Amino acid sequence: MVGAEIAKYCGATALTFNMHNSSMMWSRFMYELPNLTECDRAAFAPLRERQFRRAVKEQGVYSQPISEAGQNWTSKPAQTECHKVEGGWKINGFKKFASLAGYCDYYSIVCTERFEGIEPRHEDTMIFVVHKDTPGLVIKGDWDPLGMRATNSRDLILKDVFVSEEDLMMPRGIFIKTLPHFPHVMATLSPTYMGIAQSAYDFTVAYLRGDIKGQPIADRRLFATKRFAVAKMYARLAPVRALWWQVFMEAKGFPSHAEVLRMYAAQYNVMEVAQEIAALAIRTCGGQSMLKSLPLERIYRDSRCGALMLPYTSEIMEDYMSILTLYDLDEIDNAPGDEFGARSSLWRGNDDLKIRAVR
Repeated sequence: MVGAEIAKYCGATALTFNMHNSSMMWSRFMYELPNLTECDRAAFAPLRERQFRRAVKEQGVYSQPISEAGQNWTSKPAQTECHKVEGGWKINGFKKFASLAGYCDYYSIVCTERFEGIEPRHEDTMIFVVHKDTPGLVIKGDWDPLGMRATNSRDLILKDVFVSEEDLMMPRGIFIKTLPHFPHVMATLSPTYMGIAQSAYDFTVAYLRGDIKGQPIADRRLFATKRFAVAKMYARLAPVRALWWQVFMEAKGFPSHAEVLRMYAAQYNVMEVAQEIAALAIRTCGGQSMLKSLPLERIYRDSRCGALMLPYTSEIMEDYMSILTLYDLDEIDNAPGDEFGARSSLWRGNDDLKIRAVR
């Protein structure tokens, strides 16, 4: 909810706020899941205490670069790899879209531990916290995208980056053991775009009323076409916001089938409605609204980015909803259309909770 409120004023700030918060949420919510053993929690507790201390007492800011160029990181083990060495591990690899690159204090690096003669496996996923000044960590490339220009989401190159046990964000295997059972944590990009949709609507209302500071006072409400457009915007925004709010009130580990479907629907609709409302806002407000002196052109550019962001792109959400509505859970592995493994992040039910969605 805080992220959505920030996004009403600056989407890029909200997006980077989410990157930091996601690192903290993983350490909190994954620790609390009931499928962890006491041994798991005993190993996890000092690691998360260290991360919380860095964030709270030391005021450290975290980046969470997971994407890797050329593949959907949800479908295969991370290409970034770590190898065991004396005293710890060495990480080698590449991360794309590292928001806050050069400005954060720590990077949460998801990688796959490699073993001689064994192909990369999801169960060998590791997460390390790498300090910005660690030798072998290099920021590369420019950042000049369509939208979200202030996130500075440049590339990270990791070459023989040394990390130790103290740099683990969570114990070995916990990430893959917990993530499938808390799918809502991968929908945390949506608050940013919910806020962007709201900001496009709010700007349009203020603009038509003549309430924009620095602009000549003009009452544009007298045009029926503009009034109808605002009504359409509100009619589209209100149900999406209500669904999104419900989904985050329901967010928890081991959700039901119906709760997961609602989350996928909310994720899809938020990303789509942000662009729809921003586009309608531009058309309704007219030519002056495209000027860089006003925020709507930035809102419009930012709004286009949400549907493209992994792991829950709009296309992936369409696929996931089609599978969970048309197939029983025990049929998912044989459902057509997954030749390239893009459904590895699809929720597949809970061992102790088989609840069918309300059709």
